[in-house]
Amino acid sequence: MTSLSVETLAADAAEPITSAGNAQLGIAVLVGIAVIVLLITKFKLHAFLALTIGSLALGALAGAPLGATIESFSGGLGKTVAGVGVLIALGAILGKLLADSGGADQIVDTILARANARTMPWAMVLIASVIGLPLFFEVGIVLLIPVVLLVAKRGNYSLMRIGIPALAGLSVMHGLIPPHPGPLVAIDALGANLGVTLALGVLVAIPTVIIAGPLFSRYAARWVDIPAPEKMIPVRPSEDLEKRPGFGATVATVLLPVVLMLAKALVDIVVDDPDNGLQKVTDVIGSPLIALLAAVLVGLFTLGRAAGFTKDRLSTTVEKSLAPIAGVLMIVGAGGGFKQTLIDVGVGQMILDFSEDWSIPALLLAWLIAVAIRLATGSATVATISAAGLVAPLAEGMSTGETALLVLAIGAGSLFFSHVNDAGFWLVKEYFGMDVGQTIKTWSVMETIISVVGIVFVLLLSLVI
Repeated sequence: MTSLSVETLAADAAEPITSAGNAQLGIAVLVGIAVIVLLITKFKLHAFLALTIGSLALGALAGAPLGATIESFSGGLGKTVAGVGVLIALGAILGKLLADSGGADQIVDTILARANARTMPWAMVLIASVIGLPLFFEVGIVLLIPVVLLVAKRGNYSLMRIGIPALAGLSVMHGLIPPHPGPLVAIDALGANLGVTLALGVLVAIPTVIIAGPLFSRYAARWVDIPAPEKMIPVRPSEDLEKRPGFGATVATVLLPVVLMLAKALVDIVVDDPDNGLQKVTDVIGSPLIALLAAVLVGLFTLGRAAGFTKDRLSTTVEKSLAPIAGVLMIVGAGGGFKQTLIDVGVGQMILDFSEDWSIPALLLAWLIAVAIRLATGSATVATISAAGLVAPLAEGMSTGETALLVLAIGAGSLFFSHVNDAGFWLVKEYFGMDVGQTIKTWSVMETIISVVGIVFVLLLSLVI
């Protein structure tokens, strides 16, 4: 994966394109973020356009020449898309194959067949976590909600007891685990090691999803006791298929890129010899591009052909998977441009000074910044991208493990208290047939628990890494 090195970020931060003082820079940052927030929330402008305009406003108020601001934004956009664009595309293809082939339904049905009333919430969190690895959050919801509603109705379970664990599994994957766009961009911006971040992310994700999912769902079911809405139970994708891929092959395909990237991280730690043959091999097959490409190629056979797809059907599936991610790529790219503009006007040094003057730990500061942007914009991805740009200079001099934890701190902060300015809030509300108050007491509280528990475990890991 192409990534910005810590040295490059430090060099960029050390030569700002403006000589503005910290006070002026602080005002410029606040106004730039305020412009983005207002354009997204008040004027309903697409996040790509909002981030572009906000970057120009930031540069202008910081006293930077317009040409230099445009160059910073364009350069950041290009570097970010080059670094994560192909990975997002490959993840989208794998997710589409998983959904259209019936592989996702096969995982769901196999696990649910072995679950009972006591283990059902745990089964749902397991299903969501596995399926959520290659899928975007919104796609995961569309796939899993029909299952949640059907299980709740047929088994006479509390909707919240089943639904909250599923939502928690999807949300934790979205915020903490690559190859989701937010974590990928943060890894790129901070120069973090993807394999190490993935490994530590899994360590943080497991207790976090247990607390926010099966455990919290007991209380959520008491606070909001509603039946599954009949009208929201749609047809499942695999109901029109004559056959589906096997459970083992499907799980192996989904986990293949994770295993390859974790193997690379493990060999890098244990061997630590660039000339070693094994390390050279794992460096190649464990790189995100090769790992995801391998999973897609394998998935064409284990998922697509196993479901009876013809060559034309496979080609159509791949083609349809790419169109919906155009908006995601542009938002991620514009976020990278905003991040580079922040660095080039000298905001990084301002953050370093602020951190030293107030003695705020870097991990906590990163989390707080992501929380503030999440509350304002409603977008976890925008919060991750912007926070990563603001705290990138803090990564200078950090160890590999510390930089990975900084990525996870940002990811945890980006999930804090989803409310009415978040599209996910309304998606959950409508699918579950809740009113605004009920959605806040369940979904919003669950997101807050994920965020707080996540940063707690990140801080605990920092004591030993």
